[in-house]
Amino acid sequence: MLHVPFPFSFKSGVCALRTPPKAHPSHPLFASSVSFTRTRLNDPPKPLDFVSFSASSMADSNNLSTVSAEDAAKFGFTREEMYSNNLAGTVNPYDRHLFLRHKSYTDWASRVEEDHLPKLLSSALKSRKNDIPVKTLLTVIEGEGSDGDMLIFPEMIKYKGLMDSDVDGFVEDVLVNGKPWASGVQETFTGSYVFVCAHGNRDKRCGVCGPALIQKLNEEIELRGLKDQVFVSACSHIGGHKYAGNLIIFSPDSEGKIMGHWYGYVTPDDVPELLDQHIAKREIIERLWRGQMGASTEGGDKTDEQKLPNGTEAKKNKKHEESTAQKTKETVGGCCQGANGFTCCMTASSEVSERKKSEETIEEVRGKTGMGSLTSWVESWEQHEVLTAAAVVGAIATIAVGYSYYRRSG
Repeated sequence: MLHVPFPFSFKSGVCALRTPPKAHPSHPLFASSVSFTRTRLNDPPKPLDFVSFSASSMADSNNLSTVSAEDAAKFGFTREEMYSNNLAGTVNPYDRHLFLRHKSYTDWASRVEEDHLPKLLSSALKSRKNDIPVKTLLTVIEGEGSDGDMLIFPEMIKYKGLMDSDVDGFVEDVLVNGKPWASGVQETFTGSYVFVCAHGNRDKRCGVCGPALIQKLNEEIELRGLKDQVFVSACSHIGGHKYAGNLIIFSPDSEGKIMGHWYGYVTPDDVPELLDQHIAKREIIERLWRGQMGASTEGGDKTDEQKLPNGTEAKKNKKHEESTAQKTKETVGGCCQGANGFTCCMTASSEVSERKKSEETIEEVRGKTGMGSLTSWVESWEQHEVLTAAAVVGAIATIAVGYSYYRRSG
């Protein structure tokens, strides 16, 4: 079993801050939409205090000295599958991301979403998915000392101390009705937040790459004097193990709108560029970009049509397209459990539409084959009869004229 030391300690003070962090999707969820109403605070929003990581206690992130050479080669940044796929379009459309603080990432089971509190929240979201107005993802993040805190993006609001008995009320108030939670105090926060998948018990690639990226991020953040502006946290599985290192960055764009951008195949060498280009200059790193929160549109899933924020058309991932096509095939004629917990049932209206289209196609084919030949034969026959009739009329007219001439001359 792979053991990767994580020299970071999550202190209880992390969650005691007045500004809340946001959650990231470890277990993609349910179609829902909500408009949040923020309560007015006496104090302006402040940056959230995320976990403080000790750089000195972590092994060097570039040589992965904390893992064996064999594991580093097989699961780390030099593994064979690195850069083997195009990344753009590998994120399913969604509009909101919930992050639940829960235990230490080293304590997460492979299916952390089946742990008690995450499971209750996940089940509540699934049962109310038709009542929640926007597509919402749920992800578990490191929560030692602050278990139960909820971070919500892009609203940038936080609620502390969600307990088992609170789940239904939280979902009803905040996610279904778009109101502040009646049993909690809503807080707001500012800054940029980076969630790195380090869920090693789910997949070794994330377990090897994630902690190394977290270490490197915190080193570079400290060098740039950004500890009060950029915050890093480990998160559970977000989908796409093969793209490890995986991370999501929530930060404001040029217009101040909070965006959640997903990156894959990230290595420690890419970290300075993420900080200097993406966060500081608000420019997307195209070669590592997987997609973003808020990419869903009316009329269905249009992941393959995503464009980079700079207007460049995202390159399509052929393997991703094949996977999507296969899922589509499986849904025809029934229901299935789609990616990330979404249900992909074909509705009655869509079935009727498909049947009608099929019937129209059949009629069109008939018109171009057998029925078309019959019509051509009838038309040909009618033309022949017209010509014959014209000839007869002409002959009669000739005889009549001749007879009339004969009468006059006689």
